[in-house]
Amino acid sequence: MAQTGNQKPNIVLILMDNFGWGELGVYGGGILRGEPTPRIDKLAGEGMRLLNFNVEAQCTPSRAALLTGRYAIRTGNSTVPLETPHYGLTQWEYTMAEMLSDAGYATAMYGKWHLGQTPGRFPTDQGFDEWYGIANSSNDSFWAANPRFRAGAHPFVKLPYVLESRKGETPAQVKVYDLQARALIDKELTERSIEFMRKQTRSHKPFFLYLPYTQTHMPVRPEPEFKGKTRNGDFADVLAQVDAYVGRLLDEVDRLGIRDNTVFIFTSDNGPEANSPYQGFSGPWRGAYFTAFEGSLRAPFLIRWPGKIPAGAVNNEIVHEMDLFPTLARLAGGRVPKDRIVDGVDQLDFFRGSQPASNREAVVIYVGSEIYGVKWRNWKMMTRQADRGFGEPVKQFPYPLWFDLQTDPKEEYPLDPRWVENGWVRWPAGQVLVDHQASLKKEPPIRPGTPDPYVPRGGR
Repeated sequence: MAQTGNQKPNIVLILMDNFGWGELGVYGGGILRGEPTPRIDKLAGEGMRLLNFNVEAQCTPSRAALLTGRYAIRTGNSTVPLETPHYGLTQWEYTMAEMLSDAGYATAMYGKWHLGQTPGRFPTDQGFDEWYGIANSSNDSFWAANPRFRAGAHPFVKLPYVLESRKGETPAQVKVYDLQARALIDKELTERSIEFMRKQTRSHKPFFLYLPYTQTHMPVRPEPEFKGKTRNGDFADVLAQVDAYVGRLLDEVDRLGIRDNTVFIFTSDNGPEANSPYQGFSGPWRGAYFTAFEGSLRAPFLIRWPGKIPAGAVNNEIVHEMDLFPTLARLAGGRVPKDRIVDGVDQLDFFRGSQPASNREAVVIYVGSEIYGVKWRNWKMMTRQADRGFGEPVKQFPYPLWFDLQTDPKEEYPLDPRWVENGWVRWPAGQVLVDHQASLKKEPPIRPGTPDPYVPRGGR
Protein backbone atom coordinates (compact mmCIF):
# COMPACT_ATOMS: atom_id res chain seq x y z
CA MET A 1 0.00 0.00 0.00
CA ALA A 2 1.37 3.42 -0.92
CA GLN A 3 2.14 5.89 1.82
CA THR A 4 0.17 9.11 2.08
CA GLY A 5 1.66 12.19 0.48
CA ASN A 6 1.80 14.20 3.71
CA GLN A 7 3.94 11.64 5.52
CA LYS A 8 7.59 12.36 6.23
CA PRO A 9 9.77 11.03 3.42
CA ASN A 10 11.53 7.71 3.79
CA ILE A 11 15.32 7.81 3.44
CA VAL A 12 17.45 5.13 1.81
CA LEU A 13 21.18 5.82 2.12
CA ILE A 14 23.51 3.42 0.32
CA LEU A 15 27.18 3.82 1.23
CA MET A 16 29.67 1.80 -0.79
CA ASP A 17 33.06 0.82 0.63
CA ASN A 18 36.18 2.03 -1.25
CA PHE A 19 34.10 2.59 -4.38
CA GLY A 20 35.87 5.08 -6.62
CA TRP A 21 34.46 8.14 -8.36
CA GLY A 22 35.00 6.54 -11.77
CA GLU A 23 33.35 3.14 -11.34
CA LEU A 24 29.82 3.87 -12.57
CA GLY A 25 28.97 4.33 -16.21
CA VAL A 26 27.49 7.73 -15.52
CA TYR A 27 30.88 8.80 -14.09
CA GLY A 28 32.85 7.45 -17.05
CA GLY A 29 33.24 3.84 -15.85
CA GLY A 30 30.77 1.04 -16.44
CA ILE A 31 31.77 -0.66 -19.68
CA LEU A 32 35.19 0.95 -19.36
CA ARG A 33 35.55 -1.15 -16.19
CA GLY A 34 34.23 -4.33 -17.78
CA GLU A 35 30.49 -4.09 -17.18
CA PRO A 36 27.81 -1.41 -17.68
CA THR A 37 25.79 -0.13 -14.72
CA PRO A 38 22.40 0.64 -16.30
CA ARG A 39 20.25 0.65 -13.17
CA ILE A 40 22.41 3.09 -11.22
CA ASP A 41 22.98 5.21 -14.32
CA LYS A 42 19.22 5.49 -14.72
CA LEU A 43 18.94 6.54 -11.07
CA ALA A 44 21.40 9.35 -11.81
CA GLY A 45 19.13 10.66 -14.56
CA GLU A 46 16.13 10.64 -12.22
CA GLY A 47 17.73 12.94 -9.66
CA MET A 48 20.84 15.00 -9.00
CA ARG A 49 24.42 13.89 -9.71
CA LEU A 50 27.24 15.64 -7.92
CA LEU A 51 30.72 15.79 -9.44
CA ASN A 52 32.32 17.40 -6.37
CA PHE A 53 30.94 15.43 -3.42
CA ASN A 54 33.69 15.24 -0.81
CA VAL A 55 34.40 12.63 1.85
CA GLU A 56 37.16 11.79 4.31
CA ALA A 57 40.24 9.84 3.19
CA GLN A 58 39.65 6.69 5.27
CA CYS A 59 36.75 4.42 6.21
CA THR A 60 36.33 5.19 9.92
CA PRO A 61 36.61 9.00 9.74
CA SER A 62 34.30 9.07 6.73
CA ARG A 63 31.59 7.13 8.51
CA ALA A 64 31.98 9.23 11.65
CA ALA A 65 31.66 12.46 9.66
CA LEU A 66 28.63 11.17 7.75
CA LEU A 67 26.69 10.08 10.83
CA THR A 68 27.50 13.04 13.09
CA GLY A 69 27.81 15.96 10.66
CA ARG A 70 31.17 16.77 12.26
CA TYR A 71 34.79 16.52 11.20
CA ALA A 72 36.01 13.13 12.39
CA ILE A 73 38.84 14.75 14.35
CA ARG A 74 36.21 16.16 16.72
CA THR A 75 34.79 12.73 17.59
CA GLY A 76 38.11 10.95 18.12
CA ASN A 77 37.78 8.95 14.90
CA SER A 78 40.17 10.67 12.55
CA THR A 79 41.84 7.43 11.46
CA VAL A 80 41.12 3.75 11.11
CA PRO A 81 41.58 2.19 14.58
CA LEU A 82 45.31 1.99 15.15
CA GLU A 83 45.80 3.84 18.43
CA THR A 84 43.31 1.84 20.48
CA PRO A 85 40.92 -1.09 19.98
CA HIS A 86 38.39 0.83 22.14
CA TYR A 87 37.54 3.18 19.32
CA GLY A 88 34.33 4.55 17.89
CA LEU A 89 31.72 7.14 18.73
CA THR A 90 31.14 8.06 22.34
CA GLN A 91 27.51 7.87 23.39
CA TRP A 92 27.58 11.65 23.79
CA GLU A 93 27.68 11.99 20.01
CA TYR A 94 24.28 12.48 18.39
CA THR A 95 24.09 10.39 15.24
CA MET A 96 21.94 10.69 12.16
CA ALA A 97 20.11 7.57 13.29
CA GLU A 98 19.37 9.07 16.71
CA MET A 99 18.18 12.30 15.11
CA LEU A 100 15.83 10.47 12.74
CA SER A 101 14.62 8.11 15.46
CA ASP A 102 13.73 11.11 17.60
CA ALA A 103 11.88 12.51 14.58
CA GLY A 104 9.64 9.41 14.47
CA TYR A 105 11.52 7.19 12.04
CA ALA A 106 12.08 3.46 12.17
CA THR A 107 15.83 3.02 11.71
CA ALA A 108 17.84 0.07 10.44
CA MET A 109 21.41 -0.51 9.40
CA TYR A 110 22.59 -3.46 7.36
CA GLY A 111 26.30 -3.61 6.63
CA LYS A 112 29.72 -2.42 7.74
CA TRP A 113 29.92 -0.28 10.87
CA HIS A 114 33.63 0.46 11.56
CA LEU A 115 32.77 2.86 14.40
CA GLY A 116 33.27 0.63 17.41
CA GLN A 117 33.64 -3.01 18.44
CA THR A 118 33.06 -2.89 22.19
CA PRO A 119 29.91 -2.74 24.35
CA GLY A 120 28.13 0.58 23.97
CA ARG A 121 29.73 1.33 20.62
CA PHE A 122 27.62 -0.73 18.21
CA PRO A 123 24.96 0.64 15.80
CA THR A 124 22.08 -0.34 18.07
CA ASP A 125 23.72 1.74 20.82
CA GLN A 126 23.76 4.75 18.48
CA GLY A 127 20.17 5.12 17.31
CA PHE A 128 19.50 2.12 15.07
CA ASP A 129 16.55 -0.13 15.92
CA GLU A 130 18.25 -3.11 14.29
CA TRP A 131 21.55 -4.09 12.70
CA TYR A 132 22.99 -6.98 10.75
CA GLY A 133 26.54 -6.78 9.49
CA ILE A 134 30.19 -6.53 10.44
CA ALA A 135 31.79 -4.38 13.09
CA ASN A 136 35.08 -3.75 11.34
CA SER A 137 36.49 -4.31 7.86
CA SER A 138 36.28 -6.95 5.14
CA ASN A 139 40.01 -7.66 5.03
CA ASP A 140 39.48 -9.47 8.34
CA SER A 141 37.72 -12.20 6.35
CA PHE A 142 41.16 -13.49 5.29
CA TRP A 143 41.93 -14.60 8.85
CA ALA A 144 39.85 -17.78 9.13
CA ALA A 145 41.68 -19.51 6.24
CA ASN A 146 45.11 -18.13 7.12
CA PRO A 147 47.31 -20.81 8.79
CA ARG A 148 49.47 -18.04 10.30
CA PHE A 149 46.52 -16.50 12.14
CA ARG A 150 46.99 -16.75 15.90
CA ALA A 151 43.74 -16.16 17.73
CA GLY A 152 44.36 -14.97 21.27
CA ALA A 153 47.71 -13.30 20.57
CA HIS A 154 45.95 -10.16 21.83
CA PRO A 155 42.46 -9.79 23.35
CA PHE A 156 41.26 -8.30 20.06
CA VAL A 157 42.94 -10.89 17.84
CA LYS A 158 39.94 -13.13 17.28
CA LEU A 159 37.91 -14.42 14.40
CA PRO A 160 35.57 -11.81 12.90
CA TYR A 161 31.86 -12.54 12.95
CA VAL A 162 28.76 -11.37 11.19
CA LEU A 163 26.71 -9.83 14.00
CA GLU A 164 23.05 -9.12 14.60
CA SER A 165 21.32 -7.02 17.23
CA ARG A 166 18.33 -4.92 18.12
CA LYS A 167 18.23 -1.77 20.18
CA GLY A 168 19.08 -2.55 23.78
CA GLU A 169 20.59 -5.95 22.97
CA THR A 170 24.14 -7.26 22.98
CA PRO A 171 25.07 -8.19 19.39
CA ALA A 172 24.89 -11.92 18.72
CA GLN A 173 27.40 -13.80 16.59
CA VAL A 174 25.65 -15.21 13.52
CA LYS A 175 28.57 -16.81 11.69
CA VAL A 176 32.29 -16.42 11.11
CA TYR A 177 33.03 -13.71 8.58
CA ASP A 178 35.27 -15.81 6.38
CA LEU A 179 35.84 -15.60 2.63
CA GLN A 180 32.66 -17.50 1.86
CA ALA A 181 30.60 -15.18 4.07
CA ARG A 182 32.40 -12.21 2.54
CA ALA A 183 31.11 -13.17 -0.93
CA LEU A 184 27.53 -13.62 0.28
CA ILE A 185 27.01 -10.78 2.73
CA ASP A 186 25.92 -7.99 0.36
CA LYS A 187 23.14 -10.21 -0.97
CA GLU A 188 21.98 -10.78 2.62
CA LEU A 189 22.10 -7.05 3.31
CA THR A 190 19.95 -6.39 0.24
CA GLU A 191 17.37 -9.01 1.21
CA ARG A 192 17.11 -7.68 4.76
CA SER A 193 16.78 -4.14 3.44
CA ILE A 194 13.88 -5.14 1.22
CA GLU A 195 12.11 -6.87 4.09
CA PHE A 196 12.62 -3.82 6.32
CA MET A 197 11.07 -1.52 3.72
CA ARG A 198 8.11 -3.86 3.35
CA LYS A 199 7.54 -4.02 7.08
CA GLN A 200 7.67 -0.27 7.62
CA THR A 201 5.48 0.47 4.61
CA ARG A 202 2.83 -1.91 5.96
CA SER A 203 2.97 -0.08 9.30
CA HIS A 204 2.80 3.35 7.59
CA LYS A 205 5.86 4.50 9.48
CA PRO A 206 8.59 6.55 7.83
CA PHE A 207 11.89 4.73 7.76
CA PHE A 208 15.61 5.40 7.56
CA LEU A 209 17.48 2.58 5.85
CA TYR A 210 21.25 2.91 6.12
CA LEU A 211 22.88 0.35 3.83
CA PRO A 212 26.70 0.46 4.01
CA TYR A 213 27.60 -2.32 1.60
CA THR A 214 30.91 -4.15 2.07
CA GLN A 215 31.92 -4.00 -1.61
CA THR A 216 34.27 -2.96 -3.16
CA HIS A 217 36.66 -3.19 -0.21
CA MET A 218 39.27 -5.88 -0.54
CA PRO A 219 38.91 -8.82 -0.98
CA VAL A 220 36.67 -8.16 -3.98
CA ARG A 221 34.75 -11.43 -4.27
CA PRO A 222 31.48 -11.73 -6.19
CA GLU A 223 28.52 -13.66 -4.93
CA PRO A 224 28.17 -17.06 -6.73
CA GLU A 225 25.27 -15.79 -8.86
CA PHE A 226 27.61 -13.21 -10.40
CA LYS A 227 30.91 -15.12 -10.38
CA GLY A 228 32.14 -15.25 -13.96
CA LYS A 229 29.05 -13.48 -15.29
CA THR A 230 30.91 -10.73 -17.14
CA ARG A 231 33.91 -12.84 -18.17
CA ASN A 232 35.97 -9.76 -17.33
CA GLY A 233 37.16 -10.75 -13.87
CA ASP A 234 36.00 -10.42 -10.28
CA PHE A 235 35.82 -6.63 -10.19
CA ALA A 236 33.57 -6.45 -13.24
CA ASP A 237 31.44 -9.25 -11.76
CA VAL A 238 31.07 -7.27 -8.53
CA LEU A 239 30.20 -4.14 -10.51
CA ALA A 240 27.38 -6.11 -12.14
CA GLN A 241 26.38 -7.34 -8.68
CA VAL A 242 26.26 -3.83 -7.20
CA ASP A 243 24.12 -2.58 -10.08
CA ALA A 244 21.75 -5.52 -9.74
CA TYR A 245 21.36 -5.16 -5.98
CA VAL A 246 20.62 -1.44 -6.24
CA GLY A 247 18.17 -2.27 -8.99
CA ARG A 248 16.34 -4.69 -6.71
CA LEU A 249 16.02 -2.00 -4.07
CA LEU A 250 14.71 0.51 -6.59
CA ASP A 251 12.21 -2.03 -7.92
CA GLU A 252 10.96 -2.69 -4.39
CA VAL A 253 10.49 1.02 -3.74
CA ASP A 254 8.31 1.14 -6.86
CA ARG A 255 6.42 -2.03 -5.97
CA LEU A 256 5.61 -0.66 -2.52
CA GLY A 257 4.25 2.54 -4.02
CA ILE A 258 6.61 4.76 -2.07
CA ARG A 259 8.77 6.11 -4.89
CA ASP A 260 7.53 9.69 -4.68
CA ASN A 261 7.94 9.79 -0.92
CA THR A 262 11.41 8.26 -0.68
CA VAL A 263 14.76 10.05 -0.75
CA PHE A 264 17.17 7.59 -2.37
CA ILE A 265 20.92 8.27 -2.05
CA PHE A 266 23.89 6.37 -3.49
CA THR A 267 27.44 7.30 -2.51
CA SER A 268 30.77 5.95 -1.20
CA ASP A 269 32.89 6.41 1.91
CA ASN A 270 36.20 7.35 0.25
CA GLY A 271 38.34 6.91 -2.84
CA PRO A 272 39.01 3.56 -4.48
CA GLU A 273 40.86 0.55 -3.18
CA ALA A 274 44.63 0.91 -3.73
CA ASN A 275 45.77 -2.65 -3.09
CA SER A 276 46.56 -4.81 -6.12
CA PRO A 277 44.85 -6.94 -7.41
CA TYR A 278 41.74 -5.26 -5.99
CA GLN A 279 42.49 -1.71 -7.08
CA GLY A 280 39.62 0.54 -8.06
CA PHE A 281 39.21 3.50 -10.41
CA SER A 282 39.06 7.19 -9.49
CA GLY A 283 38.20 8.38 -13.00
CA PRO A 284 40.07 11.54 -14.06
CA TRP A 285 41.26 12.29 -10.54
CA ARG A 286 44.67 11.51 -9.08
CA GLY A 287 45.16 9.12 -6.21
CA ALA A 288 43.29 6.58 -4.13
CA TYR A 289 42.20 6.47 -0.49
CA PHE A 290 44.48 7.53 2.38
CA THR A 291 45.75 10.49 0.35
CA ALA A 292 44.69 14.12 -0.02
CA PHE A 293 44.32 13.98 -3.79
CA GLU A 294 40.92 14.39 -5.41
CA GLY A 295 40.77 10.69 -6.20
CA SER A 296 40.68 10.09 -2.45
CA LEU A 297 38.31 12.90 -1.53
CA ARG A 298 35.70 12.82 -4.31
CA ALA A 299 33.04 10.13 -4.29
CA PRO A 300 30.06 9.45 -6.54
CA PHE A 301 26.85 10.94 -5.19
CA LEU A 302 23.36 10.47 -6.57
CA ILE A 303 20.17 11.65 -4.86
CA ARG A 304 16.60 11.15 -6.07
CA TRP A 305 13.40 12.56 -4.60
CA PRO A 306 10.78 12.64 -7.35
CA GLY A 307 9.02 15.95 -7.72
CA LYS A 308 11.32 17.60 -5.18
CA ILE A 309 14.83 17.24 -6.64
CA PRO A 310 15.12 18.12 -10.36
CA ALA A 311 15.71 15.11 -12.58
CA GLY A 312 18.91 15.14 -14.59
CA ALA A 313 20.62 17.85 -12.56
CA VAL A 314 24.44 17.73 -12.65
CA ASN A 315 26.86 20.17 -11.03
CA ASN A 316 30.38 20.66 -9.73
CA GLU A 317 29.52 22.54 -6.54
CA ILE A 318 31.37 21.49 -3.37
CA VAL A 319 29.28 19.39 -0.99
CA HIS A 320 30.64 17.32 1.90
CA GLU A 321 29.20 14.19 3.44
CA MET A 322 28.87 16.09 6.74
CA ASP A 323 26.20 18.20 5.04
CA LEU A 324 23.79 15.26 4.91
CA PHE A 325 23.11 15.47 8.66
CA PRO A 326 21.57 18.97 8.72
CA THR A 327 20.01 18.47 5.28
CA LEU A 328 18.18 15.29 6.29
CA ALA A 329 17.31 16.84 9.65
CA ARG A 330 15.47 19.65 7.93
CA LEU A 331 13.51 17.49 5.51
CA ALA A 332 12.60 15.01 8.26
CA GLY A 333 11.82 17.54 10.99
CA GLY A 334 14.81 16.42 13.03
CA ARG A 335 17.00 18.30 15.48
CA VAL A 336 20.51 19.58 14.84
CA PRO A 337 22.26 19.82 18.25
CA LYS A 338 23.25 23.29 19.47
CA ASP A 339 25.57 22.16 22.28
CA ARG A 340 28.49 21.23 20.00
CA ILE A 341 30.10 22.32 16.77
CA VAL A 342 28.34 20.84 13.74
CA ASP A 343 30.38 21.32 10.58
CA GLY A 344 27.75 20.22 8.09
CA VAL A 345 25.59 22.80 6.32
CA ASP A 346 22.01 22.46 5.14
CA GLN A 347 21.94 21.76 1.39
CA LEU A 348 18.22 21.12 0.97
CA ASP A 349 17.48 24.26 -1.07
CA PHE A 350 20.46 23.52 -3.30
CA PHE A 351 19.36 19.92 -3.83
CA ARG A 352 15.83 21.04 -4.62
CA GLY A 353 17.04 23.55 -7.19
CA SER A 354 15.69 26.66 -5.50
CA GLN A 355 19.23 28.04 -5.27
CA PRO A 356 21.96 27.49 -7.87
CA ALA A 357 24.96 27.25 -5.54
CA SER A 358 25.98 25.00 -2.70
CA ASN A 359 26.03 26.46 0.79
CA ARG A 360 29.63 25.26 1.11
CA GLU A 361 32.68 26.57 -0.69
CA ALA A 362 35.51 25.05 1.38
CA VAL A 363 36.67 21.88 3.11
CA VAL A 364 39.60 21.31 5.50
CA ILE A 365 41.52 18.28 4.20
CA TYR A 366 42.55 15.65 6.73
CA VAL A 367 44.45 12.43 6.26
CA GLY A 368 44.26 10.71 9.62
CA SER A 369 44.71 13.29 12.37
CA GLU A 370 46.90 15.58 10.25
CA ILE A 371 45.72 18.56 8.24
CA TYR A 372 47.06 18.34 4.72
CA GLY A 373 45.51 21.51 3.38
CA VAL A 374 42.36 23.35 2.39
CA LYS A 375 40.10 23.08 -0.61
CA TRP A 376 38.43 26.42 -1.45
CA ARG A 377 36.29 26.64 -4.58
CA ASN A 378 38.50 25.30 -7.39
CA TRP A 379 41.76 25.83 -5.48
CA LYS A 380 43.71 23.58 -3.13
CA MET A 381 46.27 24.96 -0.67
CA MET A 382 48.40 21.97 0.37
CA THR A 383 51.09 21.73 3.06
CA ARG A 384 51.54 17.94 2.95
CA GLN A 385 51.42 15.25 0.30
CA ALA A 386 51.29 11.46 0.31
CA ASP A 387 51.48 9.93 -3.15
CA ARG A 388 50.25 6.65 -1.67
CA GLY A 389 48.51 6.20 1.62
CA PHE A 390 51.02 3.65 2.86
CA GLY A 391 54.51 2.45 2.05
CA GLU A 392 55.80 5.89 1.09
CA PRO A 393 56.92 8.90 3.13
CA VAL A 394 54.79 11.99 3.63
CA LYS A 395 56.17 15.16 2.07
CA GLN A 396 56.05 18.34 4.14
CA PHE A 397 56.21 21.66 2.31
CA PRO A 398 57.78 24.78 3.91
CA TYR A 399 55.39 26.94 1.88
CA PRO A 400 52.01 25.71 0.61
CA LEU A 401 51.67 24.28 -2.86
CA TRP A 402 48.69 25.46 -4.88
CA PHE A 403 46.61 23.46 -7.33
CA ASP A 404 43.98 24.94 -9.60
CA LEU A 405 41.54 22.11 -10.26
CA GLN A 406 40.16 23.87 -13.33
CA THR A 407 43.47 24.08 -15.19
CA ASP A 408 45.10 21.11 -13.44
CA PRO A 409 42.43 18.58 -12.44
CA LYS A 410 45.00 15.81 -11.95
CA GLU A 411 47.06 17.95 -9.52
CA GLU A 412 50.29 17.62 -11.48
CA TYR A 413 51.45 21.26 -11.78
CA PRO A 414 51.61 22.96 -8.36
CA LEU A 415 54.28 25.39 -9.60
CA ASP A 416 52.22 26.60 -12.56
CA PRO A 417 53.23 30.29 -12.89
CA ARG A 418 49.56 31.23 -13.08
CA TRP A 419 49.53 30.68 -9.33
CA VAL A 420 51.51 33.90 -8.88
CA GLU A 421 48.85 35.76 -10.82
CA ASN A 422 46.25 34.44 -8.39
CA GLY A 423 48.08 34.92 -5.11
CA TRP A 424 44.99 36.56 -3.67
CA VAL A 425 43.59 33.06 -3.16
CA ARG A 426 45.80 32.58 -0.10
CA TRP A 427 43.61 34.92 1.95
CA PRO A 428 40.20 33.19 1.69
CA ALA A 429 41.79 29.72 1.71
CA GLY A 430 43.98 30.59 4.66
CA GLN A 431 41.01 32.00 6.56
CA VAL A 432 39.26 28.64 6.33
CA LEU A 433 42.21 27.03 8.09
CA VAL A 434 42.49 29.79 10.70
CA ASP A 435 38.79 29.50 11.55
CA HIS A 436 38.93 25.72 11.77
CA GLN A 437 41.95 25.71 14.06
CA ALA A 438 40.24 28.28 16.29
CA SER A 439 37.22 25.97 16.53
CA LEU A 440 39.46 23.12 17.74
CA LYS A 441 40.61 25.34 20.59
CA LYS A 442 37.06 26.35 21.40
CA GLU A 443 35.92 22.72 21.46
CA PRO A 444 38.90 20.39 21.97
CA PRO A 445 38.61 17.11 20.05
CA ILE A 446 37.64 13.95 21.87
CA ARG A 447 40.74 11.80 22.28
CA PRO A 448 40.78 8.36 20.62
CA GLY A 449 39.87 5.65 23.11
CA THR A 450 37.89 7.98 25.38
CA PRO A 451 35.52 5.78 27.41
CA ASP A 452 31.86 6.34 28.13
CA PRO A 453 30.36 8.21 29.80
CA TYR A 454 31.99 11.21 28.15
CA VAL A 455 31.19 14.75 29.25
CA PRO A 456 32.84 17.56 27.30
CA ARG A 457 34.82 20.25 29.01
CA GLY A 458 32.41 22.89 30.23
CA GLY A 459 29.58 20.34 30.46
CA ARG A 460 27.93 21.22 27.15
